[in-house]
Amino acid sequence: MIRPVLKSPSVGGLTIALLLGLTIAGCDGESSVRISSTRNDDDSRGVLRVIDSLQCPQTLGPLTRKGSAQAGGTVCTYGGPRGAEVSLHLVRLDGQTVDAVLARFEGELRQDMPRSMPATTTTASTETPTTDTQGDTATVQAPGVDIQARGDDATVRLPGMSIVTEGETANVRIGGISIHADDSSGQVQVASGDGSVDVQAHDDGAEVRTRAGGDSTRTTWILTDSRPSPAGWRLVGYEGRGPVGGPVVVATVRTKDRDGDPIMDAAKDLVSLNVGE
Repeated sequence: MIRPVLKSPSVGGLTIALLLGLTIAGCDGESSVRISSTRNDDDSRGVLRVIDSLQCPQTLGPLTRKGSAQAGGTVCTYGGPRGAEVSLHLVRLDGQTVDAVLARFEGELRQDMPRSMPATTTTASTETPTTDTQGDTATVQAPGVDIQARGDDATVRLPGMSIVTEGETANVRIGGISIHADDSSGQVQVASGDGSVDVQAHDDGAEVRTRAGGDSTRTTWILTDSRPSPAGWRLVGYEGRGPVGGPVVVATVRTKDRDGDPIMDAAKDLVSLNVGE
């Protein structure tokens, strides 16, 4: 599974920060974009369990359960620091598709972040770039390496990786992951060819969606915004997991801290406790 780690991108120097961030670890600042990835073999994961009711411990990490399990053991609610909320749901499919179930949770969470609805995304430019005939030029060619640079534009091709910059835009491909950055709009798009990762980031926030391969459900969705919603939320999301045919355990998250990793990690732990990794 590939897990993107995002910080709010800045407009100025976005392309440079992105390219450096791909090659130099530990050099990203508070307003940079950092994307790290790890790969786990899906075969190393256990088979997800079929359960009839939720396990809801009184505490788990920063979370504390509110009351006891509800709706016949299919819903548990938790509170966290600064009013964070986590709800754990056991959902039987009953003829529904997993996508339909997750779309319902996503729709409810989006309503809590109305200003974070994704804007029209940018796409790689198809226009012919202007050439600065007065700019500096450089060419590096070696087995497996091709680097062409002129002024602000550059093309770098390496085995399994390509980077193309055209003024304020950059297009990067590393293996099966493609990245498009645009300084003029302050947007970054990250996508994997197999659909396991999709990231849309802009100046104020980001939308991250990951989904593991296979017939079982293992999916994460996060929406963040530096501007708080009317209720104060800066991050909403869910972790959904379940065996083929269901039921699916879904943990929804709402937090007023944009860095919601501790709350999101605790929500994932609740899901793992119930159905496994």
